[in-house]
Amino acid sequence: MAIVTRFAPSPTGMLHVGGVRTALFSWLYARRMGGKFILRIEDTDRERSTDEAVRVILDGMKWCDLQADEGPYYQTQRFDRYKEVIRGMLDDGTAYHCYCTKQELDAMREQQIARKEKPRYTGICRDRTTPRDGVAPVVRFRNPTDGAVIVEDLVHGAVTFQNTELDDLIIARSDGTPTYNFCVVVDDMDMNVTHVIRGDDHLNNTPRQMNMLLALGAKPPVYAHVPMILGPDGAKLSKRHGAVSVLQYQEEGFLPDALLNYLVRLGWSHGDQEIFSREEMISAFDIHDVNKAASAFNPEKLLWLNQQHMMRAAPAALVPHLQFQLARLGLDSDNQALLEGVIVAQRERAKTLKEMAQNSRFFFTDQLEMDPKAVAKHLTPAAMPLLQQVRERLAALTEWTATTVHTALNDLATQLQAGLGKIAQPLRVAVAGSAVSPPIDATLALLGRDRTLARIDAALKQ
Repeated sequence: MAIVTRFAPSPTGMLHVGGVRTALFSWLYARRMGGKFILRIEDTDRERSTDEAVRVILDGMKWCDLQADEGPYYQTQRFDRYKEVIRGMLDDGTAYHCYCTKQELDAMREQQIARKEKPRYTGICRDRTTPRDGVAPVVRFRNPTDGAVIVEDLVHGAVTFQNTELDDLIIARSDGTPTYNFCVVVDDMDMNVTHVIRGDDHLNNTPRQMNMLLALGAKPPVYAHVPMILGPDGAKLSKRHGAVSVLQYQEEGFLPDALLNYLVRLGWSHGDQEIFSREEMISAFDIHDVNKAASAFNPEKLLWLNQQHMMRAAPAALVPHLQFQLARLGLDSDNQALLEGVIVAQRERAKTLKEMAQNSRFFFTDQLEMDPKAVAKHLTPAAMPLLQQVRERLAALTEWTATTVHTALNDLATQLQAGLGKIAQPLRVAVAGSAVSPPIDATLALLGRDRTLARIDAALKQ
């Protein structure tokens, strides 16, 4: 059997980490099994769906590099198909017109609550054969009234629902537009979806969807309902925990592979392995191994993983991410050697690309920002003669590398019987604007002879 999975977000809000993890599990399982991964935008809620949310979904999936084999499909572009299926169900008797008004349904609900019964539609129009003047009907699915639906869930095991507990779901509104639960069924049937991997908040929808698929003569897919992600405090992850658009992780300087590595480990494990490349995730992931217990989001663990990925990645692979962060600071560089050199020099000193870019601004601008405290402490009148000697030694170098710079500074420190730090700190402030930078020899090698000497000259003139 060819495996087909799908990620089907509703564009009624931003794509957040819970949605990305669901997409990741679906994508990984399809890749592991040599199957197909479909992206589908479930935009039937036209009042709440927004173009901005669609854009974030598409941009977020692109940034994560979770490439779909098909799609994106849009439910709003398939209304003719849904109406065709509804007509067939009305003809077959698996669906019927319901003429109950909102007032009548509200009254029915209130009476059931008063009797301490579960509020549900009673099926009063199931056998109605004549229209009702002045009332535009909805269409309801004729759910079986006996037996049970057993969801053989890959995460939760067998979950049983009694059909007597499931009322007749509205599948088309009075204006003719199809409803979410119905569109999902037709889409999964038409797209030959074999495995539905989604959040466990959808588990209660599953028995109705399975019944509709059976009524349409289709085989229901295999379901895997993954647990939700909790905040560090144990409550459902929400905006107050920073559960924002996935693109904010890009803005904050996280690598997509690091975020995916972190998310795959929320509810799934492979021995004691913590750090996974994308290829390792594909070869190891199995949806059958996902835990049913919810997992808590740990921002510190994500930061640690991000730095691990930064340190393991080829510097060239990080260049576009650093350029993105520099552009957000108003800085621009296409100097590949400088960009890669800065990455190598800074990646053990930063947990995110955003932090790396902020700490590396002095490499990419001639408008040096000077830290007043560092200047006051290290560029004192007493330090100027020493800085002048440093300049003379550096200017005399015939070859400009980290090694030759290191040797020149060491030789000067030995001659002056001073620690290297006494030389390095005034020099660092002069060229970097602050008392913090990568090792001074690497810093000067990356800046180059001309920029280094020009910055020392500017400091000497203060």
